[in-house]
Amino acid sequence: MLRIYYGGSFDPVHNGHLAIACAARDLFGAQVSLLPAGDPPHKAATHAAAEERAHLLELAVAGVPGLRVDRRELQRAGPSYTVDTLHQLRAELGPQAPIAWLVGADSLRQLHTWHRWRALLALAHLVVVARPDAPVDGAALAAAAPAVQEAIAPRWRPPAALAQAPAGAVCLLPLAPLRPESSTELRHRIAAGIPWRDWVPAPVAAEIERLQLYRDPAVILAAPPQSDRP
Repeated sequence: MLRIYYGGSFDPVHNGHLAIACAARDLFGAQVSLLPAGDPPHKAATHAAAEERAHLLELAVAGVPGLRVDRRELQRAGPSYTVDTLHQLRAELGPQAPIAWLVGADSLRQLHTWHRWRALLALAHLVVVARPDAPVDGAALAAAAPAVQEAIAPRWRPPAALAQAPAGAVCLLPLAPLRPESSTELRHRIAAGIPWRDWVPAPVAAEIERLQLYRDPAVILAAPPQSDRP
């Protein structure tokens, strides 16, 4: 049985994250585990504490079939490197268990900057989430990240193939429609007083308000909105 893992800072979680997780669940008929990062190595410091982000994530997935929160990266000291998480999962699940890691098309174009990125494909499949601003066709990926294109070009497979091998394939996850949300823009909206509650599940909105998270304009509005999905 294929197992799918979806890592991120989830700072905060929003409906786009849930749509991606549900799309992967439905396409592959698999459980999706969402892993909030403790200390993301590719981002600036998070804007909410790890336990707060994980708490919001648990509120978001409560009652959603096939989605669960995995807190393992919060329990490990140091940066939340994907390769370390996959090594841990592989040790737990065994060498033959099919494992897939969800990654955004924008992140795929930066995969060569990840810690020990070439080891990822020996540990898991990659499921690439389509995004309009980050094409991953051969020519576009070769221009943006030639080493990544060279590594994954022979690995593209249809969804059904991922359950037949433990690791090494790459598959595209189409989204229709593509999601407009991003955590950066959501933080900007909360801090600026722009309507934002319809971007998150109602229990998450209520908890953000109760805890007064993402309310410091001096910190959050200093940087222009940019995408950080998924």
